[in-house]
Amino acid sequence: MGYTKKRKKFTKFDIILYSLSIIVLILILYPIYFVVTASFSNPAAVASGNVWLWPKGFTLEGYTELLKHKDIWIGYKNTILYTIAGTAIGVFVNVTAAYTLSRKDFVGRKFFMLLFVFTMFFNGGLIPTFLTIKNFGLYDKFWVIVLPFSVSAFNIIVARTFFQNSIPETLWDQARIDGCGNIRYFVQIVLPLSKAIVSVLGLWIAVGQWNSYFNALIYLKSSSLHPLQLILRNILITNNMQTAIGSGEAAQIALRRANLMRYSVIVVSTLPIMCVYPFVQKYFNKGVMIGAVKG
Repeated sequence: MGYTKKRKKFTKFDIILYSLSIIVLILILYPIYFVVTASFSNPAAVASGNVWLWPKGFTLEGYTELLKHKDIWIGYKNTILYTIAGTAIGVFVNVTAAYTLSRKDFVGRKFFMLLFVFTMFFNGGLIPTFLTIKNFGLYDKFWVIVLPFSVSAFNIIVARTFFQNSIPETLWDQARIDGCGNIRYFVQIVLPLSKAIVSVLGLWIAVGQWNSYFNALIYLKSSSLHPLQLILRNILITNNMQTAIGSGEAAQIALRRANLMRYSVIVVSTLPIMCVYPFVQKYFNKGVMIGAVKG
């Protein structure tokens, strides 16, 4: 006698739940879709509100005008370098600190953890931080975007909780009996078991580095070191100034072009990081949930 799996009946609650989920999904995705659609549409159609689902008057004007600026490619190069270096150093520093603080045999771990938590609520302020960075000789240098802000107390807490909940102490005892030292145990056993939290921290740090704007604005003077976000800001400011100076029909055309470039700027700045996300998505949910459980 064959076994027939009974289909689940949809209740009114299920229908309401799915309906709300679809509405929320549309509210989240449509602004992104609209920005992409508007970036390929005629500026006049966008300004008149005729663009809803499909591009109207398909054009690449926004992208061609944007990519004409040679500084765009300098910004891309700098941002990629900042992201790679910042992510590698940030993951290394935060993961090693978190693992050390998760070990019960580490003397004074509660005291050091308290110091990290203290920095989440109190900091030295902008001017003391600026003076400190300048005294260390990092002002207007490549490493000023990477080194001073590589440590995050929040990331350390999340990773420490992950290690406490996911890596049993008995594993270290067995490895030590087999002659495994601390460094070898961390590199060959702990890290392979921690792909989820490493991927999550890497994604968080990479997104933060890619979108880095304020630190570059304060600590970088040379345009050759500017990241993409700062260069895009300068381009938009220049277009807005040209619009303000113009008059009549020329000003209207410049205004429409500036509005179109805003959409193109958003797409150009967010597309690369969005392409990376699917490759780490499978680790993202697991790492966040495990790291969020109180240890």
